[in-house]
Amino acid sequence: MKIAVVGTGYVGLVTGTCFSETGNHVTCVDINEAKINQMKAGVVPIYEPGLEDLFHRNVGEGRLNFTTSLIEGIEGAKVIFLALPTPPGEDGSADLKYILQVANDLGPLLKEYTVIIDKSTVPVGTSELVKNAIAQHAKVPFDVVSNPEFLREGVAVEDFMKPDRVVIGTESERAKELMSKLYAPLVRQGNPIIFMDERSAEMTKYAANAFLATKITFMNEIANLCELVGANVDDIRRGIGTDSRIGKRFLFAGIGYGGSCFPKDVQALAKTSEENNYKFHILDSVMRVNENQKTKLLPQVRQYFNEDLAGKTIAIWGLAFKPYTDDIREAPALYNIEALLEAGCTIKAYDPEAMPNVQALLRDSVQFCKNPYEALEDADALLIVTEWPQFRTPDFDKMDSLLKNKVIFDGRNLYELSQMKELGYTYYSIGRQTVLS
Repeated sequence: MKIAVVGTGYVGLVTGTCFSETGNHVTCVDINEAKINQMKAGVVPIYEPGLEDLFHRNVGEGRLNFTTSLIEGIEGAKVIFLALPTPPGEDGSADLKYILQVANDLGPLLKEYTVIIDKSTVPVGTSELVKNAIAQHAKVPFDVVSNPEFLREGVAVEDFMKPDRVVIGTESERAKELMSKLYAPLVRQGNPIIFMDERSAEMTKYAANAFLATKITFMNEIANLCELVGANVDDIRRGIGTDSRIGKRFLFAGIGYGGSCFPKDVQALAKTSEENNYKFHILDSVMRVNENQKTKLLPQVRQYFNEDLAGKTIAIWGLAFKPYTDDIREAPALYNIEALLEAGCTIKAYDPEAMPNVQALLRDSVQFCKNPYEALEDADALLIVTEWPQFRTPDFDKMDSLLKNKVIFDGRNLYELSQMKELGYTYYSIGRQTVLS
């Protein structure tokens, strides 16, 4: 099948690459000429495990192509995916200008029946807006389908190729048939394709992300209470996670969620509620708690240094909002860096993938290091922000020789309390007792 994907961010590039892997001929369209030239030269512009191998294989076999021309990109396409950004506006609502602009442009370009698919996360009712925009100038029949993505950065390729479910919003039998054929290779193990109306599909994506954000935030609230009553949040996580009604995932306490999806989608759903005169109290609390949670360890950092951080050097391990990605959107690291710089600290940071993105944002206000141990040289303390696997089993003897003080502020609970006590560290974590050396 000939497919066009408009937009080559995380969702668009993963979508286009994975569909080409199942034998389709895919053209990815983007107005960013430098980005298109980069991909034509064989350079993948994002870090996503497993993506590069698929990218090079399908480019080499002629199934994956790139262009800045919408006319060229959609030529002969049976389906057109819109994977465009929907950034939050000042009021928290999703900004649909990119999607609606492309929809306006598509109308006069369609030559035969085509299915246009909203892959972006969009508010309820967007499919109708897209349909109306296309219909103004379209001279052939078409359908607009809502097909939300449920990709987790860091495992997006696996999520796409082996989806838990595929949600498709359409009431058109013609579109259902085409979408079933398109996704058939990905659901051979029996995972369902769930058909529903467009509005329900749009709401499903927001409901899923808001629920997961709420689950994370609930555990962070439990963790904060654990610190006051002397309980251990890790034990509680294991105790409730074995309950099949709750499940084991998204129960790890830490310094809040970030990324491109949860913050934006929770905010957008809250805005949708407000526009419909409904007060979504849980989401208001989730946003407020998560905002505070991102800098949860800073009061303890200040207390350890007797409220005087001026001139202190803080090593930071982890800049991405989560491991296995270079995405720094709404990353807790940025909030902590900003506060520490304002307090007069010097920051030495290391992340396996995200340093170029932070460097582009913060320039020379942060020292970027070649490895985690370089960040520790002459540092007064270590702050762990992202749970990259390589941080879980470091060379503690080497760390001892580099850190000025044996103190770790761990926002991801990487180490056991007993281990830290045995090694003689002062160790602050989330929802657990502080270990004092």
